[in-house]
Amino acid sequence: MVIFIFFAAIWYLSLFSQTFFQHRYAAHGAFTMGKGWEKFFFIFTYITQGSSYMSPRAYAVMHRLHHAHTDTELDPHSPANSSNIFSMMWGTRTAYQKILHNKVEVESKYTRNLPEWTRFDKFANSTFSRLMWVAGYVLFFVFFATSPWQFLLLPIVVSMGAFHGAIVNWFAHKYGYINFRLRNTAMNLLFVDVLMLGESYHNNHHKHPSSINFGRRWFEIDPSYYIIKLLAFIKIIKIVNTPKLKLAAV
Repeated sequence: MVIFIFFAAIWYLSLFSQTFFQHRYAAHGAFTMGKGWEKFFFIFTYITQGSSYMSPRAYAVMHRLHHAHTDTELDPHSPANSSNIFSMMWGTRTAYQKILHNKVEVESKYTRNLPEWTRFDKFANSTFSRLMWVAGYVLFFVFFATSPWQFLLLPIVVSMGAFHGAIVNWFAHKYGYINFRLRNTAMNLLFVDVLMLGESYHNNHHKHPSSINFGRRWFEIDPSYYIIKLLAFIKIIKIVNTPKLKLAAV
């Protein structure tokens, strides 16, 4: 039971860090926060994502490129450019590493208003840091696993960020339904998205990238939206883009 609780906690906490801080804040600037809170969420993201931590700055640049070049050869992660999910994710990793280490020239329009903490990101993305987290996960499973089958969850825990990215970037460009006709293959993967905290409403998101609410229809529940509203209410963040909840469907 302990292993399954741990797995669920890592799943949702790391996913929240991704959708709240790296995605909606860093990439799209849907809300603002003070520098103190920004550093807090840097640390929160590192703790919750562990070995699969991604620099909010590098993530934001890569994601902005995805929106600008969706499903083209310049898209850093699209099923249209890969024969299988594994090659797509390896391509994503390569694109991320090039951006992180400044090995590719990026137009200035993709690097505006990004959260930056260079020294922290250097440590958090280091091999030492990742191996430290992997060792911690392994020890946790050794102490608390009650069945050998539970160790099958260990690789997912270690690569949780990539696992989340694969679900959205592969499956939400291949399967699902659409609310908006777009010039790309983005679809809404789930009707009620409790599993991915709103991230699976990919068609909605590509139509309204800077909205804090990825849901559009009455049944499209985006749990992250309500957390964002709460954080805004207690003055931790300030919302920039107020969502329009009424949908003009296809």
